[in-house]
Amino acid sequence: MIKNGFPEGAALIFGGNGGIGQGVALEFARTGVPVAVAYRSKADIANRIATQIRELGIKSSTHQVDVTDTAQVQATLDAAIETHGRVHTIVWAAGPFVNQRHISEMSHEDWRRAIDIEVMGFFNAAKAALPHLRAAGGGSFVALGSAGHLRWPDRDGLSVAPKAANESLLKGIAREEGRYNIRANSVLVGVIEAGMFPQLLEQGQFDQKWIDETMQMLALKRWGKPEDIGRAAVFLASENAAYITGQQLNVSGGFGI
Repeated sequence: MIKNGFPEGAALIFGGNGGIGQGVALEFARTGVPVAVAYRSKADIANRIATQIRELGIKSSTHQVDVTDTAQVQATLDAAIETHGRVHTIVWAAGPFVNQRHISEMSHEDWRRAIDIEVMGFFNAAKAALPHLRAAGGGSFVALGSAGHLRWPDRDGLSVAPKAANESLLKGIAREEGRYNIRANSVLVGVIEAGMFPQLLEQGQFDQKWIDETMQMLALKRWGKPEDIGRAAVFLASENAAYITGQQLNVSGGFGI
């Protein structure tokens, strides 16, 4: 039975306790969708988000997981299914803290960590979820990508390049799994007043010149908010987007147009 654009079951959000992931989790809950919050660290934040969701009258659960560990990813999916009966949506919002470095300044360790968490982690989640989604009659993947896929942002390669690999994998999932009513799309994330951006500002990794230049490239003269990303993710996962797959929804305030 479809209710509020979703079947019975939950959205499993990897990185659901992150600055942007929190906003995504809450928007699913506001739509009436139960949420399984998967997190690596900062259990207090994950529990706070789960509590906020329950206060909305929506079921929620938390699951600690290292996404680079395939057994832990499978265990997280199994636990979410046991709790909620079904997982119909996988949201990929996980990722490491990324320092702003030119490609020439990246270390091998920086690159390996970014690939392990962003790319291997997403593959692990997709690999675990596909059999369940097939057996349940379909479902949806929504990954948070980067507006940098459309215009390269200097020094943000440790985020943009791994996410670009996921964009390609999403298209493959969309193509190969559509016959099972499984869809896969992404939200291209612009500058959002949450997550890493405030931390990078505080550390001085973005100076006033960067802020001024970036704001000039925005058609909408404000930074984005987590709920902007959350609403886009909910739309792509819902029946309102039932004939949309393999696509990117750019939520960046018109960055670069």
